Amino acid sequence: MANRRLRLGVNIDHVATLREQRHEKYPDVVRAAREALKGGANGIVCHLREDRRHIQDADLPKLRALPCHFDLEMAATKEMQRIALRIKPDMVTLVPERRQELTTEGGLDVSSRQRKLLNFIRPLQKAGIEVFMFVEPRIDQIRASANIGADGIEIHTGGYANAKTLAERKKMFTAVKDATDFALRLQMIVNVGHGLDYNNVEPFVKCRG
Repeated sequence: MANRRLRLGVNIDHVATLREQRHEKYPDVVRAAREALKGGANGIVCHLREDRRHIQDADLPKLRALPCHFDLEMAATKEMQRIALRIKPDMVTLVPERRQELTTEGGLDVSSRQRKLLNFIRPLQKAGIEVFMFVEPRIDQIRASANIGADGIEIHTGGYANAKTLAERKKMFTAVKDATDFALRLQMIVNVGHGLDYNNVEPFVKCRG
């Protein structure tokens, strides 16, 4: 995407999903996070959902205490804002959230909510927390994210990860790359994520400029 050092953040949500389904204290999300860091990850990502289906409030201070970059994914609600201001992660990524979805299914519509999101992110940034928008690889959403003063974006790669054919995957990869290039021209920090794994992440790792 760009001539910059790539960094890996590992999402541990579904370690917590298994724990909650078992109604036990294991698997331990903090241990899972430590193993990811030991394996070379640069940071840990988790999503505190409003329904608390996987990550719990009690997990956050333990994860925040780890010696790594900590990204808290969350909905743009007053409750989540209060939690973020208390925990003070290195960054928050604002995502859309629907109760019935199994996992986040698409990007946040920043374009239609600019005033609300502008007011929402200001207290977080004043507290020293970087704020990113989780968006589709679309120019209008990236421009809107820059307009409200977001520190960066995370481009939703679900379309790429879920592509059924090689041609479709190439098309979606190009869309993500073009969106990344546009965001970088706006001086934004760019993350990509959703559905990336050992089998499909290689083009992103190899891409330069």
